[in-house]
Amino acid sequence: MTAVGPDTPRSDADAKVRGLANYGVDYREAGMLHARLLRSPVAAGRVTRLDVSTARSVPGVHAVVTAEQAPEHRNGLVLFDTPFFASDTVLYEGEPIAMVVADTPRQAQSAVDTIGLEIEEWEPISNVTEALAPDARLLHPDLDSYQILPGASSWPKSGNCGGVLTSDPGGVDEAFETADFIVEDTFTVPRQYQAYLEPKSATASYDGWRWTLHVSHQFPFQVRSRVAQALGVTDSRIRVVGHHMGGGFGARLDLGLEQYAAIGASLTGRTVQLVNDRTEDLISTMSRENATIKVRSGVTKEGRIVAREFECLMDGGAYAGDTVYLTSIPMFMVGSVYRVGPTRVTAKSVYTNTAPSGAFRGVSGTYICFALERHTDRLAEAIGMDRREFRLRNLFESGDSMLNGQTLEDADILREAFDRVEEVAPWSEAGKGSLKGVGLAATIWLTNPLAGSATLSIQQDGSLGVSTAATENGSGAVTMGVRQIAAAQFGLAAEQVFVTAPDTDTQGYDAGSQGSRTTHVVGMAVQAAAKQLKPRLFNIASGLLGALPDDLELSGGSVCVRDDPSRTVSLATVARTAFGLGGPLSATGAYNVPLPKWDPDSAEGLLFPVFPVPTYHVHLAEVEVDPDDGAVRVTRYVVAQEVGRMINPDGVYGQIQGGVAQGMGYALWEGLETKDGRYTRRTLESYGLPLAVDVPDVEIIILEHPCEAGPYGAKGAAEPPIVPVAAVIANAVSDATGANITSLPIDPEEVLLAIDKRREG
Repeated sequence: MTAVGPDTPRSDADAKVRGLANYGVDYREAGMLHARLLRSPVAAGRVTRLDVSTARSVPGVHAVVTAEQAPEHRNGLVLFDTPFFASDTVLYEGEPIAMVVADTPRQAQSAVDTIGLEIEEWEPISNVTEALAPDARLLHPDLDSYQILPGASSWPKSGNCGGVLTSDPGGVDEAFETADFIVEDTFTVPRQYQAYLEPKSATASYDGWRWTLHVSHQFPFQVRSRVAQALGVTDSRIRVVGHHMGGGFGARLDLGLEQYAAIGASLTGRTVQLVNDRTEDLISTMSRENATIKVRSGVTKEGRIVAREFECLMDGGAYAGDTVYLTSIPMFMVGSVYRVGPTRVTAKSVYTNTAPSGAFRGVSGTYICFALERHTDRLAEAIGMDRREFRLRNLFESGDSMLNGQTLEDADILREAFDRVEEVAPWSEAGKGSLKGVGLAATIWLTNPLAGSATLSIQQDGSLGVSTAATENGSGAVTMGVRQIAAAQFGLAAEQVFVTAPDTDTQGYDAGSQGSRTTHVVGMAVQAAAKQLKPRLFNIASGLLGALPDDLELSGGSVCVRDDPSRTVSLATVARTAFGLGGPLSATGAYNVPLPKWDPDSAEGLLFPVFPVPTYHVHLAEVEVDPDDGAVRVTRYVVAQEVGRMINPDGVYGQIQGGVAQGMGYALWEGLETKDGRYTRRTLESYGLPLAVDVPDVEIIILEHPCEAGPYGAKGAAEPPIVPVAAVIANAVSDATGANITSLPIDPEEVLLAIDKRREG
């Protein structure tokens, strides 16, 4: 039986369940020092006094670090706009101003509390509307002088916009003139905190030339390059060692605390650990950005969408981060799933006096899908057509192209997904009853490309080692998917395969656990390594068996002669023989997803040009609304998800259930609202996460269409389940109450007003 396909337990399950797994916050070294940050208490202002003299004399203190001791240059992921420490001005609450390194965390915090800090507070620019006003104060008056990542030099930016995407194919206004109805909507969504259980941490040591960092991070090689950039040194002077990760969901893709631990280590000559408490983690983490979305579409009375305008204003916070990349996402969503006519798209990453925003599972796709699918319901209502029928009438087909010019050769899977949902939850029967409703939503999502590598080595006991810098973020992509793919290549059980922890000194490059890429990309790298390793294995085994290499095959941990299975030799024997004939049996493979063709002239500022290895998804939700308090209960949830091929069914089902739970939180309860630039929810207790009792059992329909470019046909599976959730729940609530849901989380008071209006009408 092949290792690919069955429900195989995770290799890290026992350690995590029994509390034996060591996470980044658990890492310890003898003589280790501890650091605490002084963070800005206000959202905007000018530093008029910073006195650290008393802090330096607090017992146990080894160093006090400010901008004077740190590198002067700015750093960043794409746009280099971020200082090491704030000095003259502060741009968001929680921005680091100074750091104390001491023998204990308590001593470090006591010293931080003695620092004399005075700030001339300014009226913060707390939202995108204020930031884009003609007379708005510029957060970065020197924006034009900032360095940009090579290759992005033509990327538009100006004023309080860190990045701008524009696309206008022409003919949009003329197409609107042919419409029988024009519908325009404006949607607003809040920030969403990733709410992982393990707060951010970093531990660093320095040997006089190189730094070693111990982290819980989704992208160790990103840490290496970004810490090197912040310190002003070459990448090779940074080593990053990965540990178990207590959740990430995108928040651990860029720098967190690593550069601060590193500079503390170099200034003290001791290992330094820095750990966030929950409140500072919440107020400083790059959460999902808040946004304002405007959609305007023209539709004929027959139900054809003839024209569209789309504007998305993304709040990137005080520094650019990766939000500038996300301005590209509308190009793949606004004109896909459903056919539209000529479409004009504008997306902006806007600077505000709030914490920088960043990646969260599904990135901006969650709210773009929310806006588009709510708008699709509104178009159907405008012409008096059934909402499902309207979708099917405009549904993408194989051979149709997105706005970037990328053709989707397998888009007919969307129709299959709608049909399969209909089989288990007939549209005509769903959501019936007082204050009950049903919603539909669909999306197309990518499998993130980016390079990955893996080294395979057959051990002298016959087991197989997989060495990769790919990280296990909790999804099972490494501890199930990659491990099972490796086992299948050599006829082993998954239990005979072990995967090493990430270490940038000993493993080849991997682009991190993001965008559902790990199983797909690293799985292909494993297959590439196996393709190199098998000939060497068979050459040695052929001498032991007296057979030609081409006549051999792998099965059950042994090499055997294909036509005479009784002639066999164990992998352990072959591996031991190899050591005596020239070294261990090992090989390295790498893979990067080939990018599909696109039109480079389709937009200006398109930093993320394509949606490689697309997957197709349809969700249905039924809800019931409480007439007394407007609370929404999701009573049924159905997902049809295309995955290529399932490597581990339990892993895929778990990711779908988890994605739906996170999406429900976004739709109904979660949100980082701000007042005067400061977050009003500052603890997990007040944040409003969904509980187990709030989430229904998800009915899962898996569509398997093996992908030639994937390992055993697998595509990405973990990220897309969250994308349509807010959209489908909002559509169901609107159906139940008549409320035109245009903001998240869904407001019970708005729901109650809609109920009263419907009763009166």
